[in-house]
Amino acid sequence: MSEDLNPVAPIEEQPVEVKEEAVETTVETNVETPAEPTAETETEKTDYSNKGLKEIVDAFKEMIDGENMQQLYKHAEAIKAAFYKNLRKEKIASGIEQPAEAAGEPAAETETPADEPVSFNPFAEIERGFKDLYSQYKVKRTAYTQELEKNKEENYQEKLAVIEDLKALVEASEDLNQTFPRFREIQNRWRAIGPVPQAKVKDLYDTYQHYVEKFYDYVKINKEFRDLDFKKNLEAKENLCEKAEKLSEEEDVVGAFRTLQKLHEQWKELGPVSKEFRESVWERFRAATAVINKKHQAYFESQKGNQKENLEAKTALCEKVEAIAQAEVKDSTDWNALTKEIENIQKEWKKIGFASKKDNQKVYDRFRAACDEFFAKKREFYSEFKNQMQDNLTKKLELCEKAEALKDDTDWKKTSDAFIELQKQWKEIGPVSRKKSEQVWKRFRAACDAFFNNRDKHFGSVNSEQGENLQKKRDLIEEIRNYEVEDKEEAREALHEFQERWNAIGFVPFKEKTRIQDAFRKAVNEKFGEFRETGSRYAGKAERAVRSERDRLVQKFMKKEQEIATWENNMGFFSASKNADALLEELNKKIDIARQELAKLEEEIKEFDRQHEQE
Repeated sequence: MSEDLNPVAPIEEQPVEVKEEAVETTVETNVETPAEPTAETETEKTDYSNKGLKEIVDAFKEMIDGENMQQLYKHAEAIKAAFYKNLRKEKIASGIEQPAEAAGEPAAETETPADEPVSFNPFAEIERGFKDLYSQYKVKRTAYTQELEKNKEENYQEKLAVIEDLKALVEASEDLNQTFPRFREIQNRWRAIGPVPQAKVKDLYDTYQHYVEKFYDYVKINKEFRDLDFKKNLEAKENLCEKAEKLSEEEDVVGAFRTLQKLHEQWKELGPVSKEFRESVWERFRAATAVINKKHQAYFESQKGNQKENLEAKTALCEKVEAIAQAEVKDSTDWNALTKEIENIQKEWKKIGFASKKDNQKVYDRFRAACDEFFAKKREFYSEFKNQMQDNLTKKLELCEKAEALKDDTDWKKTSDAFIELQKQWKEIGPVSRKKSEQVWKRFRAACDAFFNNRDKHFGSVNSEQGENLQKKRDLIEEIRNYEVEDKEEAREALHEFQERWNAIGFVPFKEKTRIQDAFRKAVNEKFGEFRETGSRYAGKAERAVRSERDRLVQKFMKKEQEIATWENNMGFFSASKNADALLEELNKKIDIARQELAKLEEEIKEFDRQHEQE
């Protein structure tokens, strides 16, 4: 048995379902390549004999309006035969026409004269409509066939050019190492060209094979080299057989069938094998092909039973999306959540198989309309939201300008209150666009930080100065202790000088104040205790210094309270920032430390008052 070089007969496939994207996609249309119906595909034709005339006309019109020329070509003649058969039955039933058998004549297909009035024949109008449709079909078929024939003719001319190149190669006198690669390149070009007119296939192929054989004769390939070529071709074909046999294990029956068609194309392009294996390897490949064809046919038969369930499932998803599309949504969080839900529903939709041809497009149109309604409302919301964010940006820029104008002010209490108010206003303003949010926030934060850093540096320098004052007073006390009294008058002058120097030194840290004051009194009393009058004057000055020191302590307590209030206000303000967690943690630590210091200050004031009440 000779090896069949024609492709496997195609079986009509169900169209691949339209791909539906999550957001505003374009509907894809699956277009099949038309081909003449074969023995295998005839079993899939629709039986029109039991349909009414209008149903037949509607089905024919739907096919003509569609783009599937293969389906149209396959069903047109069957539709025509069924139409005239049913038309004749209807005429006989209505009494317009007598059965041919009644007159002793064989039954035949008859057509109503084009000019017959409708009053005599009520079927004339529907028949004229069918004729118009059939005329449209013939026009489309002719145009499409002409296009196919044109392409085939172009392919034919290309293959003739390949044969000319092969002929020139055969007639050339070149070394085999140079000629054989060129020969392989010509073979690849030949295989890449598409089909040619059927009437020219045999002559063209015979001519090509003739020059191929002449090439083998010309280059005098020895039997070992030829056997090696046969062996390589056999291995390649056995590999195709294995691939075809494995396709029977595939769960995707449609995908397996399409892969099989590609394997047949590859088979056609492979060279010959030795005669002893030619029949067996082809039978193996054809047997694997038959298995896939049967599974493909059975698959589409089974799909019909699932179409009703698929329709119900898709209808339920339509209802879900329609309900979501009607929901009232007021913020972006809800929009994002509903968008995610819609996307999940769309993924679920894609997992559901086809409904019937009658219902599949309708239910998809319903689903798509609900999705479109939802996303249209979402776009409208964000359009308005964008305008609102622009207003918020303007307000925040104004606050930035105010903060920048205050950042160098040294009226610490008044300016601190002003910044607290600006921060409160900032918190009350709604969001701005993500692109501008970080930028405007950094600008405002920079102005706030500049002021508070300046304030902290100022009070930090005050604390440093108090530490220096403490050391100065310690040095003065040590100097008093080391002073040697020689003369009373000189001692009075020395005491007066020590008191003046002591009073000239500024404040010391509060926790050291009592201790250093007691040390000073003790040193003065020990060295100048006999000078009571002078001591009384000193006591008056010391008392005034104590009152001043207590006022300073109270001011420090009030300042610490103000800092705590500022930080607590900032906690709400900074919570809107990108690094909210880190900022809140830092502020909480500062507030905890400040509260401890505040409690300590309060205790020190009470202790201070107790000590000086006893003096």
